Amino acid sequence: MEETEEIEESTNSCSTSTSSSATTVRGKKHCTEMRSEKPVYLRQKEKIIYPRSTRTLVKTAVIGGKPIEEKICMTLRTLVFGSCASPPRPEWARTGFTLRPYGQSLAFGLRAPRNTTRGLVTVVQATMLKHFLFKCNRQDTHANPESMLKPSYDRQIDVLTLTIAEIIWRCAGGFAVQSTGYSPNQSVTGNANAPRAVVALPQETPYVQHSVQYFQDGLTETLHLFEFDSLGDLEIFIKRYLYLFQDEGGPGAKLLLYSAVLSRGLSKVQADLEDPKGSILSGCPEEGPISVVILSLTGRASPHLHNGVLHVGDENTYAIPQWGVLVRSEVGFLVHEGDGQLNKQPGSRLKTPNLPIWVTLCHGHHGVLFNTNRELLRNYHAERRFEIQYFTCGGSHAILTVDTRSNSGNDSEFEGPSKECMDIAATPLEKLIRSKWQDACIQWNGTPLM
Repeated sequence: MEETEEIEESTNSCSTSTSSSATTVRGKKHCTEMRSEKPVYLRQKEKIIYPRSTRTLVKTAVIGGKPIEEKICMTLRTLVFGSCASPPRPEWARTGFTLRPYGQSLAFGLRAPRNTTRGLVTVVQATMLKHFLFKCNRQDTHANPESMLKPSYDRQIDVLTLTIAEIIWRCAGGFAVQSTGYSPNQSVTGNANAPRAVVALPQETPYVQHSVQYFQDGLTETLHLFEFDSLGDLEIFIKRYLYLFQDEGGPGAKLLLYSAVLSRGLSKVQADLEDPKGSILSGCPEEGPISVVILSLTGRASPHLHNGVLHVGDENTYAIPQWGVLVRSEVGFLVHEGDGQLNKQPGSRLKTPNLPIWVTLCHGHHGVLFNTNRELLRNYHAERRFEIQYFTCGGSHAILTVDTRSNSGNDSEFEGPSKECMDIAATPLEKLIRSKWQDACIQWNGTPLM
């Protein structure tokens, strides 16, 4: 509106000048100059008024790969959803990894509905934060953390690509060789020699027909499987077809879960669940099961959060090994499901990760806690008083100050009835934070964004 008024004003002044001095050459020249400047003025304004607020990826047709076999198709559906003869959970076919507007507040975040995909989407979110804050380019290492959390569109796309490839590669055993009862020359997935990542992408032709034994879902039976033995090749491939994962309302979450399970190996995932008839998503909580979170963070679909291997049994039964977390994770996991659920607490390999980023599960809700200081978990001085941010893919965002100095000094002022009242009045999120920093004093900064 301002631009239109300015143009009209300049046009009127031009007309006035022309009418008042129509017989003079200077008046005509002045009007001509004003008219010639007008298009240039509009082009300059367009750059400010009409910035590129939305951008879309090129949609390349999926070519190549190996069509999924009927046995693998039915086993995959059954292992993930519990049955291949009934329709799978519909939300997994319409939840993608949708980016928020770039260059703005919360541009680091994903946007997703609250359903059983939320656990997986939150792990993707936490891994993206790792790349935004701590895996940046050399020229960005000294950048302000605030600017790093307002990435450009190209940076968003690069980080989402790296994150999806990293999760699939980890499930293929590409980052660590662990001893899990297999032979020494095998990786965590049981594959000999080198890891083998599998990416499942849909095409149009269904390879398994609708029958009493198999209910077509429009995706699983159309998959083509692509194999990779190099992380670099995997990243290039993911970026080429990123739109299939990123599209809002698309099957991105389902494709990533399928690719992770196939990369881990169907038989190995079944063994991880410790139930020959168990499935990943059958009877799962509202925001998804813990096994999906642990599979994405560690490469193993274990339902256990403790360190290493525990042998559970008594004098009348054989001790059964329960596989927990075998190596320290880069991204951690914190859980608070109520004051009476202390047995579900993660071990130190999840509570104290290599980087100050944690996927959280608080009273059934998934979120991410993170700090922008890489040295937070390496220097006890940094842990005395620090800010920590909490974000959920539903759009909630809060900044809190955590003060742990009462733990190391005289904490008599926190003892007695006042301390009990403080614990009772604490929010579930504060109790979650205290599961990592016990008895910390927590202060909310500003009004949380809900």
